[in-house]
Amino acid sequence: MAKSITYENSGVSIDANDEMVERIHSYVTSTFGPRVIKLKNGFAGLFRLDYDERIFKKNYKNPVLVACTDGVGSKVQLAAEIKKYDTVGIDLVAMSVNDMLVQGAEPLFFLDYIAVNKLEPAVIAEMVKGVAAGCKMADCALIGGETAEMPDTYRKDDFDMAGFAVGIVERKKIVTGRNICKGDVIIGLASSGLHSNGYALARNICFRKLKLRMTDKVDELEGQIVGNVLLEPTQIYVKPIVKLLSQYKVKKIVHGMAHITGGGLVGNIPRILPKNCDASIRKESWPKHPIFKFLQEKGPVDEEEMYRVFNMGIGYVLVVAEDFADSIEHKLARYGQTVYKIGRVTGGTGKVVLK
Repeated sequence: MAKSITYENSGVSIDANDEMVERIHSYVTSTFGPRVIKLKNGFAGLFRLDYDERIFKKNYKNPVLVACTDGVGSKVQLAAEIKKYDTVGIDLVAMSVNDMLVQGAEPLFFLDYIAVNKLEPAVIAEMVKGVAAGCKMADCALIGGETAEMPDTYRKDDFDMAGFAVGIVERKKIVTGRNICKGDVIIGLASSGLHSNGYALARNICFRKLKLRMTDKVDELEGQIVGNVLLEPTQIYVKPIVKLLSQYKVKKIVHGMAHITGGGLVGNIPRILPKNCDASIRKESWPKHPIFKFLQEKGPVDEEEMYRVFNMGIGYVLVVAEDFADSIEHKLARYGQTVYKIGRVTGGTGKVVLK
């Protein structure tokens, strides 16, 4: 009689999944606030919009839900290579919540999707630990997720992640860039490094051309280990920006915002510019993280290409009314941000001009 075939000897372990659920439980619930409705063994996450009706009605007369989704890209390959899994979850949260923040939205909750070759509960727990850490930084709840074990799709040790965020904004406070005008000041918030973009180019230079290993120390990177520099998590800007927006009549003061991701400053700022305006950016108005100079010199990479691919040290941009620029700069600095005035809005055709 032929031996019975099981799901496990086909490559998928139900027992491992059960262990994983046990391991991640405390990380997930640590992100819960009073608006999360706990549902043991539920098939979906539950989140109340009106936990405190007085606060909700004060803040929202015409609430609009805002949704984002994103991944981490090939940064996950570097994490897999050195088996460091607790930071890419922060990146995953950052990529979605920073995007919705651009519209003036406050993140409410987050869901994740992790796909692996083989489900190892301890490894998945480290990934979810990072996601939970990112959710805490963004003041949102991790209310659900999915882990898929797919041995025929992913190679050994490979994995991928995707994230989904939902937020809320009062309709009259949605930030679109429509009010940007000539004379506005462009304020940049420092990035923590590459964030989660440009890794195909960075990996090409570091590992194919220079033959570096993730554990190598590099003098040009201030003696840091290259793997640590490349895996530095994406900065999450939610708390300082939400706090700032709550203090102003947004459309009259903060005219536009941009999350500087793939495409860099030259690709993302035009998304919010009116057709008759340019963003004039002074390249020397902020210091560059050593990783950018290293990649540009070792590539070599043309400066124009650097600004098209990387954030170049500015992870988030606000376009603000000139009379309030100093006040906003000081407030953001008090909220723990490294802030630079990097340019102005001029008349033009909806592009970035680097000077």
